[in-house]
Amino acid sequence: MKAILIDDEQPNLDNLRAMLKTYCPHVEVCATALNARDGKLLLQQHQPDLLFLDIQMPGQSGFDLLRSLSSCPFEVIIVTAYEQYAIQAMRFAAVDYLLKPIDIGELEAAVDRAMKQRRLKAQNNQLENLLQLLASQQANEEPRLALSTTKETRLVKVGEIVRCESANTYTTFFLSDGESMLVCKPIYEYDELLKKYGFLRCHQSHLVNKTWVKSWRKQYGDFLLLNDGTEIPISRGKKEAVKRALNLF
Repeated sequence: MKAILIDDEQPNLDNLRAMLKTYCPHVEVCATALNARDGKLLLQQHQPDLLFLDIQMPGQSGFDLLRSLSSCPFEVIIVTAYEQYAIQAMRFAAVDYLLKPIDIGELEAAVDRAMKQRRLKAQNNQLENLLQLLASQQANEEPRLALSTTKETRLVKVGEIVRCESANTYTTFFLSDGESMLVCKPIYEYDELLKKYGFLRCHQSHLVNKTWVKSWRKQYGDFLLLNDGTEIPISRGKKEAVKRALNLF
């Protein structure tokens, strides 16, 4: 999981980063901030899975930061030296609450709960999309996919999706009107859902709507040329499957 740490004291940030590296190696600290204002910018930039948040900070408090967000697509672990904030932290749906100095066992348990919560949300999102697609089929409507970003959950018609491109655990959807949407889910979660609607997994990082494929280019490697001029690589292991899907045999 990608994590951001926000605390107004640098030694606290350094200590927590070191503890995570040693005891929770599956957590990658992608950024840290010393105040709420900078932290909010980092949250928008990195879209993490997990936020470790101090409460008492100069200017905006940690709770002020949470109030200022339109949505919280990440898990929150409150890290503070003051027990009186525990009830308020739970009202903000924090996944856990750690008191300074941080106990190693409590840190490991908190991270484990955050990981389980992320998996549960991913499963719920897959179920939501499946039910949406089934409902569209029964109503003879063009199927729509529920795409959750940091600002909204958008219902997008499958035919308007040109392609999907992954980066770690995130997927960018490129739409026919030129808009792109970054979703906090890995591409494989959409592979099975979209396969029946003519989408091709031509590369580990790419999923393409075959109705937008213009040609297969073989110069300097194998690429799919799309109607909008985009070139998408075809991996060696996917070539035969892509050929069959495009009837190129």
